[in-house]
Amino acid sequence: MSEKLKVAALQMIYAGSTDKQFENLCDQIRQAAQQGAQLICLQELHNTEYFCQVEESTNFDLAETIPGPSSEALGKLTKELQVVIVASLFEKRATGLYHNTAVVLDIDGEIAGRYRKMHIPDDPGFYEKYYFTPGDLGFTPIQTSLGKLGVLVCWDQWYPEAARLMALSGAEILIYPTAIGWDPRDDQAEQQRQQNAWQIVQQAHAVANNLPVIVINRAGLEADPSKQSAGIQFWGHSFIAGPQGEILAQADDTSQSILISEIDLFRTETVRRMWPYLRDRRIDEYFDIVRRFID
Repeated sequence: MSEKLKVAALQMIYAGSTDKQFENLCDQIRQAAQQGAQLICLQELHNTEYFCQVEESTNFDLAETIPGPSSEALGKLTKELQVVIVASLFEKRATGLYHNTAVVLDIDGEIAGRYRKMHIPDDPGFYEKYYFTPGDLGFTPIQTSLGKLGVLVCWDQWYPEAARLMALSGAEILIYPTAIGWDPRDDQAEQQRQQNAWQIVQQAHAVANNLPVIVINRAGLEADPSKQSAGIQFWGHSFIAGPQGEILAQADDTSQSILISEIDLFRTETVRRMWPYLRDRRIDEYFDIVRRFID
């Protein structure tokens, strides 16, 4: 018994303008659909450059409402192509209130649900706390015609609690739209350690929860508008993994790629019978997990 699902991760390089970027995005979606993809996942903040390298108030002009222009345009595509799209938008919820939001468009063209990024970084080159309010929708899977999608965003990927809560709520796939890269000034050994850690932790989410994982990263060098740093070299390497962490498909570190793989949703049932982590969890002993630190 199997439930096969063909999925796509679209790894893209910023095209230089929002208009060109969205035109390129729609073309990539069409190509993925032509290759049989039923679920198409896009990288973090795919409509624009990664503007969080600087704190600049004019960047709030990039935000849009949901529903809004992008969700409506992508909804028309999902209905035309009969696919499900996981998008990533800079959401304007109200004046002065913004989120980093994943929105899922179902095959009927309607919004199936949204997830607002919960963990917000504030590091050199990644000044997201300036722009984004932490999410308030919880770790809740989004029901679609293809199943329940556990959508999380970038910095969320380092937190096993987020993946576990999605799994406990019935997610059938974990999906991570992402924008992560190196400081080009880091030496090669440090760059490799960072990339390895990033991939390992997400494969571990697959293993610990017996779920397939789809990770969609940006690629290409994006300059620092302030010229105070060397910019960010997004390292690509988008990948699709099975429920034992096995790599089913992976992109390189420099190319725009349409990464496609078939996943077997019933495999989770098989693996959970062999490795019953959920059965053996000691939920009676985990109270301290909600503390900031145990002194």
